[in-house]
Amino acid sequence: MLMPRQAVPALQVPTLAHGAFDLATDAAEHFTVVVFYRGLHCPICHKYLLELGRLLPEFEKRGLKVIALSSDGAERAKAMADKLNAPDLRMGHDLSLTTARAWGLYISTSRGTTSIGIEEPALFSEPGVFLVRPDGTLYYGAVQTMPFARPHFDELLAAVDFALAKNYPARGEYTGAV
Repeated sequence: MLMPRQAVPALQVPTLAHGAFDLATDAAEHFTVVVFYRGLHCPICHKYLLELGRLLPEFEKRGLKVIALSSDGAERAKAMADKLNAPDLRMGHDLSLTTARAWGLYISTSRGTTSIGIEEPALFSEPGVFLVRPDGTLYYGAVQTMPFARPHFDELLAAVDFALAKNYPARGEYTGAV
């Protein structure tokens, strides 16, 4: 389990149009927003990433960098990027499932062809959203066991505004006896 105020696992992936991404060397002024999505086969991911792409300038205004990534290969990631038409959104691909699991993501098995007619990969990770501080420590994390009920990006922006204005600390860091 990832712990707030502790280092997150290493994260290096290729991106479609923004070169190689390495979380350790590509720190944002305040936070890096890491959005793990299920893949091209997921219509909910498409809708979710459309919203992320629309709000990308708002994240950037606040000194945040954003990456959306999945275990899809480059071809499927490009198909998703083409559907999104958000060229400034960094789209990572080829996330290893070992790395996904290290980040605490749930792994699912294929159920065949989805409602939009795209075959699910044999194995893929479920969604997660993380805010990582420039020092590589976890500030915020949310993971799901399925594609539904994800954090809303407009609410995340409001939370970032509050956290930055109030110097609000990461919470959930206690690991002692209860």
